[in-house]
Amino acid sequence: MSAREAVAARRSQSKVTDAAPSHDELLTLVAAAGRVADHSSLKPWRLIELRGDARRRLGAAIAEAENKDEPSTKPLRAPLLIAIVSSRRKSEKVRGWEQDAVASGVAHMLSLLLDEAGWGVMWRTGHYTRSKAVARMHGLDKHERLLGWLYVGGKPERKHGKGEGAPKLIDPEGFVSVLD
Repeated sequence: MSAREAVAARRSQSKVTDAAPSHDELLTLVAAAGRVADHSSLKPWRLIELRGDARRRLGAAIAEAENKDEPSTKPLRAPLLIAIVSSRRKSEKVRGWEQDAVASGVAHMLSLLLDEAGWGVMWRTGHYTRSKAVARMHGLDKHERLLGWLYVGGKPERKHGKGEGAPKLIDPEGFVSVLD
């Protein structure tokens, strides 16, 4: 499958099974995802694996951020969560937004690679990504920002029915303009 075909076939998996890639499998994919365009090669990003009880601790931190008594069960929707962290570096040339874009690019590349490897993936965010409780739980430094999480697990067997088939491609004419 070509890169174009793989990208065109990709779809977010909101429901996944309890299977997940191993740490070593993930490292192989991260090595490739790290090849994203990166002005000045600052590598202004890092990833945090959350498995097992770490997902429960995240649920408690989300509850704290939302002033709720019960821990959130959202982090339990997948066996592996990968926190995407923009880890900004000091630079006269590369602005903070561009460094955030690099971290986002790594996340997107990784989601494509995970999908191609047969894993179900969905990028999730929320207002609590900016909360102190969630940042503390992840051990973020002052210069770091949590952009969200890739929820990763096995792809469930597809049941044929409504909505099946290849995802629809966008009409590119509505998104591309030409300047002469």
